[in-house]
Amino acid sequence: MKFALSLLLVSATFAAAQTTVTKAPFGNLPDGSVADLYTLKDKALTVQITTWGAHITSVVLVDPKGGGGADVVLGYPDLAGYLADDGKTFMGAVVGRYGNRIGGAKFTLNGKTFDLSKNEPTDTLHGGKVGFDRHNWTGKQVANGVEMTLVSPDGDQGFPGTVTAHVVYTLVADKLRMDYSATTDKPTVINLTNHSYFNMAGAGDILGHTLMIHADRYTPVDANLIPTGELAKVAGTPFDFTKSTPIGAHINDGGDQLKYGAGYDQNFVLNAPHSLTQPAAIFRDPSSGRTLTVFTTEPGVQFYTGNHLDGTMKGKAGEGYAIHAGICLETQHYPDSPNKPAFPSTTLLPGKPYRSTTIFQFNVTGLM
Repeated sequence: MKFALSLLLVSATFAAAQTTVTKAPFGNLPDGSVADLYTLKDKALTVQITTWGAHITSVVLVDPKGGGGADVVLGYPDLAGYLADDGKTFMGAVVGRYGNRIGGAKFTLNGKTFDLSKNEPTDTLHGGKVGFDRHNWTGKQVANGVEMTLVSPDGDQGFPGTVTAHVVYTLVADKLRMDYSATTDKPTVINLTNHSYFNMAGAGDILGHTLMIHADRYTPVDANLIPTGELAKVAGTPFDFTKSTPIGAHINDGGDQLKYGAGYDQNFVLNAPHSLTQPAAIFRDPSSGRTLTVFTTEPGVQFYTGNHLDGTMKGKAGEGYAIHAGICLETQHYPDSPNKPAFPSTTLLPGKPYRSTTIFQFNVTGLM
């Protein structure tokens, strides 16, 4: 694991609690501007985040029993890798304005239809062709972390309203916290999330990892991965992760839902939304004991098993990320909510800020 700190360090390190925050240049963008890399470090974790797309580039988990640590998120060794990705995998990015899919690349709000940037054959995925992941955010050091800010102008990718979005990443002990907020000057829709791929072993595939999702229902999709509007029960299906289950146990069971996504790529309806005390999901590598526990104020989580990783994108050690090299647990409102009135609303109004919090807790001793 290479850390881009060396002689490029350009700002003072400061300590808040037991977390240090440092900033260094990550590389030059095509327009000549500089993307920065922030490193948050405490006794349990070292987390790196770049202003380019607000990507989480690494999470190194220290083994308290010795033997070294492991980088448990997929990513690229330098800025060039993230630029080359260009929306192929969204590796570690903040996606928006609307994380996940909007069917037909359009929605209607207050009687007006908005046509959006289309980056799938018929639909808009993760904000369109030039979503929040393809912009250089403004970074600012804060206590225990960094605040990322992006201004999205009215009409950006077809979405109405000028939106100012913030993501505050803070690291305390074994918890990486993400506090999202946004304001708008016109009614619009918003759904922000982080698109990190996790592998608690640090290498190989995740089919032997176990997963629990605190959800009795999920949102089935059509062939374009757009929710049908149904909230289906997971009981008796390959989508039942209410108890800790190996990810590979049923991924090849067949059926349209697994066929459409070439594996798992569905939104799960959390039983206890808006809670930072009830785990939304627990993801664990049995061989190492490394565990990720997810808490969120969001009503859903998208479980994606890296079905379209094909080995062509080279990781931090030069390895090609193959299918199932990592999973995403994208805390969110449901896909296509602007076109599904029965789903929780994603409408953002002037004077009523959007707020959302997700916590990733990492450890190597917890048992499920």
